[in-house]
Amino acid sequence: MVKASEKKILVVDDEPDVRNFLAACIKDAGFQVESAVDGQDALEKIEQEVPDLMTLDMVMPRKSGIDLIRTLRKNDAWAGLPVIVITAHAKNEFASEDIKSFNAFTSGLKPRRTIEKPVTPKKLVDTICEILDVEPEIVVKTSKEITEDEEKLLKMIRQGDGEMLKQIKDFLGAL
Repeated sequence: MVKASEKKILVVDDEPDVRNFLAACIKDAGFQVESAVDGQDALEKIEQEVPDLMTLDMVMPRKSGIDLIRTLRKNDAWAGLPVIVITAHAKNEFASEDIKSFNAFTSGLKPRRTIEKPVTPKKLVDTICEILDVEPEIVVKTSKEITEDEEKLLKMIRQGDGEMLKQIKDFLGAL
């Protein structure tokens, strides 16, 4: 069986905290990880080396997730790239037209998943492993295995604004 460490995942999100969180979760499971700050940056990286899978935010500057998908699907070398859309806007009006457009546009393309933010490390890694048919090299804890302190920290991170996340990062850096 192919190992997770043999697979490269491209994480595309314009929010640094989200991008870093997703990349860390994926890397902790043993995958190679590269990240991009928006769809244009992702396209430039894909032109250099096609990843095995991409996580993609929908709403980004320069080139949105929808625009990037359309560009990829027009190129035979990139058309089959598995994409996991990770969005906070799956059920709200802010991106409802983008979601409808995306679902209609990609209806015949599999595998593809949409995961709503906030995403848990286990759900993210399990989805990637399912799509790529690999096992994680490091077992990701389920919520039952997370300590009470870890659960509190995860709750703070999920609910935190930029200032709270900076305080957490500073605290962890001081350890």
